[in-house]
Amino acid sequence: MKAPITPHFSGAMLPAKAPLLTRTGWSAFVIALIVVCAVAPLLNLWVPEGGAFHLSTYAVALLGKIMCYAMVALAMDLIWGYTGILSLGHGVFFALGGYAMGMYLMRQIGSDGNYKSALPDFMVFLDWKTLPWHWTFSDSFFATLVLIVGVPALVAFVFGYFAFRSRIKGVYFSIITQAMTFAAMLLFFRNETGFGGNNGFTDFKRILSIPIATPSMRMLLFVITGLTLLGFFLFAKWLVSSKFGRVLQAIRDAETRVMFSGYNPVGYKLAIWVISAVMCGVAGALYVPQVGIINPGEMSPANSIEMAIWVAVGGRASLVGPIAGAFIVNGAKSWLTVAYPEYWLYFLGLLFIAMTLFLPQGVVGLAKNLRKGNAE
Repeated sequence: MKAPITPHFSGAMLPAKAPLLTRTGWSAFVIALIVVCAVAPLLNLWVPEGGAFHLSTYAVALLGKIMCYAMVALAMDLIWGYTGILSLGHGVFFALGGYAMGMYLMRQIGSDGNYKSALPDFMVFLDWKTLPWHWTFSDSFFATLVLIVGVPALVAFVFGYFAFRSRIKGVYFSIITQAMTFAAMLLFFRNETGFGGNNGFTDFKRILSIPIATPSMRMLLFVITGLTLLGFFLFAKWLVSSKFGRVLQAIRDAETRVMFSGYNPVGYKLAIWVISAVMCGVAGALYVPQVGIINPGEMSPANSIEMAIWVAVGGRASLVGPIAGAFIVNGAKSWLTVAYPEYWLYFLGLLFIAMTLFLPQGVVGLAKNLRKGNAE
């Protein structure tokens, strides 16, 4: 009797793991890093204001704001583009991070407010004598950093746990996320909640006891925002390239088959939902000191819908696309709201319809098709 033949795999070659970025991708990344850390500070702080290459303070603030929006678009792409879950409530996570930072900045005002009180001006106006309990650690920068991450993560975990366990998906999930952000907006509009009512927080003076309105501090915030965006991009790229990311994409394409393969989609969807919320919270925290205000309007359903439009315009499931979409849409918005303010919303609606009908893969998809056409 012959001995059974044992397969021999010593010569088998497993495919090499793909690099995080291609050579072209790393080149673009390094260029972006140089622009953020060297070129922009040089043009803003060293080139005279009358110079042709001077980067104005307004441009620095605008670009910093759009980079915050780009982080949100990146977070939306992880949950929508790669997992297939359309959220219309991510504005609430952005605002929660912003309010956590805003509370700290309000405490940094100290007695320099209009009423010369240690309490924020709106509390003095409402005749409050002490800080509410949820302001207890608002004077600590370290505690603020914990809240910026922890509060959006906690809200996302609680909401996502019950939503995903209940197997709510599709348009129903989108509707309840929109209801969530609308309810949060109504809550923060109320004066008794201690978040400044419809005026929110503004008139910030300092951060870490350093004046916030100086050119050097504004540029520092710009650089930190740019580095955070680039860091989030690398993190997202690593995440979607990992086994975790491949499972997310399988859930997007065929969730039932994923379940039959022995994976529990709930845990994966909850994890990426919380990660996406934390990214939005960090973006909101960086947004507030650069823009100078945070109010409940940031939680409006329209803002969350606009976030989805950034991703659709740039191209879902591409990472670079949502970043490009945020810059394209918000750059156009900053120009149109000045030149043609009454037509901005019409333009936004037409843009979304046009992208859905004619460019479902967004700007990135169009660029890929053009490259293929040129190659042929």
